Amino acid sequence: MNKSRIEAFSDGVIAIAITIMVLDLRTPASASLDALLTLVPQMLSYLLSFIYVGIYWLNHHHLLSMAERVDRPVLLANLNLLFWLSLIPFVTGWIAGHHRDTLPVALYGAVLLMCSVSFLWLKLTLRDAVRDHPLAAALIGNSKKNRWSILLYAIAIASSCWTPLGASALYVLLALLWFIPDRHFSRFQQD
Repeated sequence: MNKSRIEAFSDGVIAIAITIMVLDLRTPASASLDALLTLVPQMLSYLLSFIYVGIYWLNHHHLLSMAERVDRPVLLANLNLLFWLSLIPFVTGWIAGHHRDTLPVALYGAVLLMCSVSFLWLKLTLRDAVRDHPLAAALIGNSKKNRWSILLYAIAIASSCWTPLGASALYVLLALLWFIPDRHFSRFQQD
């Protein structure tokens, strides 16, 4: 199958997720600075989630740029990733109002963990789909950062029982880690 359909569908789902998140933002109850300051947790939650969705969109783009065609396993892995990404607006809204509570912080991390697992699954199925192109397959197969992220998400989820703010700090750290682009993808695209 031509990869343009999977790219267009994925772009649409990701755009809808971002739209839902921004529509969930509430305006201040009054025109005072105090009213605006009460929305800081909501705005920070939105910002972090926007960064995560943006990072997945960028990495998804780079990943699919290495393939000319996709097969059914890639389509299924991509749908799985989109499912978990579509849950980000829900957990963002919950953590925004309860950023010091264990369950919302843990569930936010669980969704991020499943996004990471799903992205790894997509990488592995895409690597199998491009195995005739050894350079692309080798670059896609390099998943150290992804595997480390999965471990750190699991640690953050567990730590949310004792320190929800500490777990949230780990989510921010992981977003910063993924914000740094992968040199391998850009090298491949220049060839």
